[in-house]
Amino acid sequence: MRRARTPALALVLIAAFAALQARAAPDEEKLGKGAGYPIAKIGNNKDWYYDESVRVGSFTHQAEIPGLYQGKVNVLAAAEVPMPLTVAAHEPDYRWQIGKERALSIADFLARQRIMGLIIVKDGVVQVERYQYDRKPEDRFTSQSMAKSITGLAIGYALAEGKIISLDDRADRYAPKLRGTVFGATTIRNLLRMASGARYAQSYDRISGDTPGFNRMVWRDGVEASARYVTVREREQGTRFAYASPHTLVLAAVLRGAIGTDLSEYLAPRLWQGIGAGTTALWRTDKTGLEIAFGNFNATLRDYARLGIVLANDGARPDTGKQVIPRAFLRDATDWSRAPAAFQPGHATSYLGYGYQFWTYPGEGRRFAMLGVYGQSIFVDPTQRLVIVQTAANTTPEAGDSSLGRERDAFWRGVMHYYDGR
Repeated sequence: MRRARTPALALVLIAAFAALQARAAPDEEKLGKGAGYPIAKIGNNKDWYYDESVRVGSFTHQAEIPGLYQGKVNVLAAAEVPMPLTVAAHEPDYRWQIGKERALSIADFLARQRIMGLIIVKDGVVQVERYQYDRKPEDRFTSQSMAKSITGLAIGYALAEGKIISLDDRADRYAPKLRGTVFGATTIRNLLRMASGARYAQSYDRISGDTPGFNRMVWRDGVEASARYVTVREREQGTRFAYASPHTLVLAAVLRGAIGTDLSEYLAPRLWQGIGAGTTALWRTDKTGLEIAFGNFNATLRDYARLGIVLANDGARPDTGKQVIPRAFLRDATDWSRAPAAFQPGHATSYLGYGYQFWTYPGEGRRFAMLGVYGQSIFVDPTQRLVIVQTAANTTPEAGDSSLGRERDAFWRGVMHYYDGR
């Protein structure tokens, strides 16, 4: 009896898959591969945020780190019927370029950058889904500052439901513990735009700026008490964008006062189940039970993609047609042309603009992003119904301080260019 032979094409595919699995991801040993990508914990003297030897493990198991912020972990339940994610039959041959290098591929991007997970969705269909560093679809990736955009959406719900009367109300109207503080006397709109005028130097190391001292106060006393760390308003509120994470924490306090519960309980049925999330999300809190809303949200790559799909569809579920995010607020939050000049691209920063806790891109078409340190990002192009989700363990907190900033932007542009005119 003759043995059945494996078809030649199947052998090629098996070999290609084996080669893909065998290819080393960038700096995988520095990031903890030899130790099984460990998670920071009390007793191993590793800091989940700064120490790269536990970065991959901690960024995908942040909700499991004991004692973080002396708080608990809130759960946002998944939808009973998740939004289906159709997968394209063939992966597009995306190409991008940087400097003199041309026709670079997805594999080149992954080989050059510390990408943990990458999903590209076009018209609601998954075109690409890749993982590195032994990460898997069921892993929950920490959001870093992408959570700021989720907090901004919570303000949108509260406004639409009349729980917040006006974005021009002061924060202390809803959070009385903020009375007598710079942030308490700041309007919700100016908190959303990070335009309180407060003197605060955002930093990403252990020693410089105001961030280390502010974060220690959050850890010790909780979010609302930490608002007293900032004592000086150095310019008129609403006149200038100045990125500072405390703005988002104050928004969380405003929300708790306005809605009478925590953000996770409020957003679970409205946002998380609304988008058809397939897996529970986890959000870490301070010692009072209030979400540390400038980050600390944890979800699967596919659920971040579902969120991106709904954002690209102006807040509606494409599979059901149901509006699940208030459309008017979302447009105001993400359309640079609706913002005053000080918050538009080229003015808020030399390149990006800033909406209501979303970053906005220059150009005639509306494009925006949720961004977090160490390379976390969700890029949304509503015109093309295009979503790119990327989670990473970058060498530096700010992408612009490494090659990731330029190469991520070049890669995104390559993907967009692929669909131009199609």
